[in-house]
Amino acid sequence: MDSYKRATTEWLRRRAEQVLSALLGVMFIAFLVQIVFRYLFNWPTGWSSELTVICWLWMVLWGSAFVLREDEEIRLDLAPAIFGARARRAAAMTVALAVIVFYGLSLPASYDYVTFMKVERSAYLGIRLDFLYSIYLLFLLASIARYAALLWRAVRGGDGAQKSHRSAT
Repeated sequence: MDSYKRATTEWLRRRAEQVLSALLGVMFIAFLVQIVFRYLFNWPTGWSSELTVICWLWMVLWGSAFVLREDEEIRLDLAPAIFGARARRAAAMTVALAVIVFYGLSLPASYDYVTFMKVERSAYLGIRLDFLYSIYLLFLLASIARYAALLWRAVRGGDGAQKSHRSAT
């Protein structure tokens, strides 16, 4: 069962990376179109700028929620260098609990705001803003789940850090 779970997780991670790659590709093409239209044809294009910003927003939050691994996160790691294993566990549990509580408390208000934005549309592309901002709710839920797992590992005796299971490909 563990190998099935790991294979499923890795398959989902690859799909999330493909979404991230597609967003990067769309953002890059929109950026190039904006440069060509503006500087070669002297035609300003607002839609390409808007699309670039939307892709950037989704890339950052999607990547942080579904692609970024714990060992790839940028963290201030002075505590592990100074303190022992018990202090690292305590720090991991404290940080994880704080993230879970604060993100959990912000979830209802964030949901209300995102659903309220269904009445607005983006300026050029006409996309409903509740759809555009929905990535933030996914980010919150994924972060809560990630830090709940980190808290669970710290409570069970680890320092909260997960070792990467990345294969050498």
